Amino acid sequence: MIDASDLAHCREAIRTGSLSFHAASKLLPQSVRDPALALYAFCRLADDEVDEGDHKARAVLRLQDRLDRAYAGRPLNAPEDRAFTAIIETFEMPRALPDALLEGLAWDAQERQYRTLSDVRAYSARVAAAVGAMMCVLMRVRDADVLSRACDLGVAMQLTNIARDIGEDARMGRIYLPLDWLDEAGLSEDALLSATAADPRVRAMTRRLLAEARRLYLRSEAGIKGLPSGARPGIFAARHIYAAIGGAIAKGGYDSVSQRARTTKARKLSLIGLSAARAGGTLMMPRSPILYARPLDEVRFLVDAAARTAPRAAVPEGRTSAVLSVLADLKRREQGASPQG
Repeated sequence: MIDASDLAHCREAIRTGSLSFHAASKLLPQSVRDPALALYAFCRLADDEVDEGDHKARAVLRLQDRLDRAYAGRPLNAPEDRAFTAIIETFEMPRALPDALLEGLAWDAQERQYRTLSDVRAYSARVAAAVGAMMCVLMRVRDADVLSRACDLGVAMQLTNIARDIGEDARMGRIYLPLDWLDEAGLSEDALLSATAADPRVRAMTRRLLAEARRLYLRSEAGIKGLPSGARPGIFAARHIYAAIGGAIAKGGYDSVSQRARTTKARKLSLIGLSAARAGGTLMMPRSPILYARPLDEVRFLVDAAARTAPRAAVPEGRTSAVLSVLADLKRREQGASPQG
């Protein structure tokens, strides 16, 4: 499916660029692990180009072109692009899923801020839950309920990342905490952006965000039984390794401004062992009623795009126009014109 040399390149990119996913991927069966590494390499490259580059709008527009080429079967001559094109063809990857990631990266390029927790979840749906839905497609799982729980896991991971990176983001002039939380706490944006340590109000917001992530981690577990048995240890590992970052933040007094929480290699290995044991236990567990919980409103469009086994509404027509609108705004910025209201 994927050229061996392209796959080797993707493996190396993830080994050095995403330690948590690389650790979790070791528990996936090869039939899932190889395309998953290729998928993550493509997504990670796209995210890094937007996050770290000097021309964020240009990077997003370049990603749009790369997706157009991949879905036309004419990828750029690069290992990640060739591998992603093979994934599209082999697994019939719905275009709406990588388009959601594209939209989230475009929001980053626009330097959007988010007023409410729902707005933060909407951003997380695009940059993380979309990847979770794509992982389900790689496992050939198209059940709407399982997809909903996979999206819970993606949002939980992204909320954990936001909680970990509050200080790092602030030093780059970015705020991902809900702005209405800042208003409630009487904390100005400038005060957060210039903070050198987390005051009690920031610590409280960090704790609150991690509580929401914890709720979604617990909801996500109900969907793991719906995955192929060989894939369950790897997904449990991803769940536990990312959640452990939240645990490290808590041990540091919820200060993500003056320090960045990390998990040790030994801790990751212990969590991998726990994940393998828990995955084995799911073989005997009855299905949890939480499996059938409604998807988060913010991820429903992803579930609708990927699901095949349950009645569902069509993907709203406004989704395509929303993506095109944000890309048009970035194109105007790139050309040096002021965005039109």
